[in-house]
Amino acid sequence: MTAGESHGPRLVAMVEGIPAGLPLLASDIDEDLARRQRGYGRGGRMKIETDRVEFASGVRDGATLGSPIAMTIVNRDHQNWLDRMAPAPLPAPPEALTRPRPGHADLAGGIKYDRSDLRDILERASARETAARTAVGAVAKKLLGAVGIDVFAHVIAIGSVEATRPDLPPQS
Repeated sequence: MTAGESHGPRLVAMVEGIPAGLPLLASDIDEDLARRQRGYGRGGRMKIETDRVEFASGVRDGATLGSPIAMTIVNRDHQNWLDRMAPAPLPAPPEALTRPRPGHADLAGGIKYDRSDLRDILERASARETAARTAVGAVAKKLLGAVGIDVFAHVIAIGSVEATRPDLPPQS
């Protein structure tokens, strides 16, 4: 489960079902967060944020406890949005965003949550939120690695252009 808004104080990720005793360090997750930030995007947000995970629960002495793992990722850019994204009541509420963006979750989210200011939706339905999902995936990857499963990917085709497929030896 993930929580948090693009320009809120932090992103939060919760993972349940990880057994006790799995070696897990923040650096394991930070490696995948850094890989995520090397991707391409339209905005300059990736230059602002330097994602680092902090464990709030579920990990002690470099290993999981078997209880839910709570992780947070600070949004450094939050300081620039305090006049629009503070959790406390704002002295002067910002003008509501009422026009949904094509191809985004703004309209569906506005209807689902009965919100007339679509900032409440677009802040959650943001590419920034994928940092929390990356942290969750890194925990899953660590668990899979512990039972001998490697996770990797590569492109085999883009349209009609196909990569040559190397013969991979069977893994033992």
